[in-house]
Amino acid sequence: MSRSVDERSERFVADYAAADPVTATGIGVAGHEHELTDYSPEGFDERLRLARAALADVRAATPADDREAVAREAFLERVGLQVEHDEAGFTRSEVNVIASPIHELRQVFDLMPTATAEDWEAVDARLAGVPGALAGLRVTLAEEAAHGRVSAARQYAEVATQLERWTGQTGGTSVFADLVARGVAAGTVPAGLQSSLERGAREATSAFASLGLFLSDEMEPRGRSVEAVGRDHYALASRLFLGAAIDLEETYAWGWEELARIEADMRATAARITPAATGADAIDVAVAHLEGDPARRIEGREPFRAWMQELADRVVGELADVHFDIPEPVRRIECCLAPTNDGGIYYTGPSEDFSRPGRMWWSVPDGIDEFHPWRETTTVFHEGVPGHHLQVGQTAYRSSLLNRWQRTMCWVSGHGEGWALYAERLMDELGYLDDPADRLGMLDAQGFRAARVIVDIGMHLQLEIPADNPFGFHPGERWTPALGLAFMQQHSRDDDATIRFEVARYLGWPGQAPSYKVGERIWLEAREAARVRHGDAFDLKAFHRAALDLGSLGLDPLVAALARI
Repeated sequence: MSRSVDERSERFVADYAAADPVTATGIGVAGHEHELTDYSPEGFDERLRLARAALADVRAATPADDREAVAREAFLERVGLQVEHDEAGFTRSEVNVIASPIHELRQVFDLMPTATAEDWEAVDARLAGVPGALAGLRVTLAEEAAHGRVSAARQYAEVATQLERWTGQTGGTSVFADLVARGVAAGTVPAGLQSSLERGAREATSAFASLGLFLSDEMEPRGRSVEAVGRDHYALASRLFLGAAIDLEETYAWGWEELARIEADMRATAARITPAATGADAIDVAVAHLEGDPARRIEGREPFRAWMQELADRVVGELADVHFDIPEPVRRIECCLAPTNDGGIYYTGPSEDFSRPGRMWWSVPDGIDEFHPWRETTTVFHEGVPGHHLQVGQTAYRSSLLNRWQRTMCWVSGHGEGWALYAERLMDELGYLDDPADRLGMLDAQGFRAARVIVDIGMHLQLEIPADNPFGFHPGERWTPALGLAFMQQHSRDDDATIRFEVARYLGWPGQAPSYKVGERIWLEAREAARVRHGDAFDLKAFHRAALDLGSLGLDPLVAALARI
């Protein structure tokens, strides 16, 4: 019996959540809190089987209306690419410093509630399941390696080092021991469960430490010495992150132009901060001036978290009902410090019922205890409102317009990261970056994203650096990881540890980094096209509402859908 697009898509959510409980928690689908994902080859096989079956059924389904037609197109594009990625041998073998089953398994504990005895029972069950889940993953990685499917040796080494930090081998305590200790200190851990939780934390810690040794001792020697993945792999990865096939050479050339444009704007903005500095180092002079100003500095991680929360809450209140239609449940956001110190900022969406709010996380590197709000004001807009939190939260809320798969499982990096980067620029247009320091922070972040378009494509395709590039950077040479690091250091004001992590991320996660600027480019072009179509009747608030109500889409389907707005 055939089902509608919505019915079959929603059945896929339920089936997949049962086969991947870690993802279920990540996307806010309840009912699998005591379970963990099977990362063995059999587990991956089952999830691939579910995807293929759903893909065939949705392909055969006839949409009931235009809304279901968009939902069908989104499902075929997303799930089809996920199947293609798995069948190409990348899904199971890929290990990198930011996105892998290893990271998913650790982060799922950050998302679990810990207020009640039932909550802690779920945590206890999952801690007890960690050794088995990691054992299955080891089998998968070894099996993939036996068929020649491996990540770069550097990625195994970098992740092994992360695991040393997570497990307290390089100072501090295990993230799992800390989780239980916080619950005990807060008085929420039932007395009868404490010893079991502590045992589970020790065993989870031991399992992660053992995995680190496996990565360094067994996988690293088998890993690729060349970190570039090559054109075929990169083209597929790029389509996975964008939902579109782009001209890689054209995008690479555009990245150079975009970075030059942004840095010219940075120099003009810097002149508003330190007018006397007019030379080539004008940006660095302005940055040094701002970093030396005690009034523009926050000491301590908790005061910085509180600053983020205050700004996020204030902006939600000011934008709601004025510039954006923000549903009531989406007006709540939590700013959190991550339990790890790997570096990086990320967002996790709300649960389906909004009992778990959307959260902005900051993984602060070791040794960092001083923060500069002028740099991070734009980050709050990117991760919060009108960035990821508005986009993801509004999608989760629109149950009358979007099916459950669209609301919970559909995520396209080019759409989502493109929107969040567009949101940063939009806040400048709305007057929220009138302080030239805050605007310089936004432009620095924009320039960083443009630079990594160049570096990501350039390193993985081993392209030639243009002889006439506007920065005189190694003209005519071919990109290497070392040149990628040097270029990012030249075009970023971040600390060196952050930049090194970022370059390792690009090398291990090909195609993801350019999705920000490529996606923003599409959003800006679509908005301008709508403005031209509607003329004086163009309403920016209405455009944003209608665009976000589409849910997450690949960039090709997004362009087609936005053309109808």
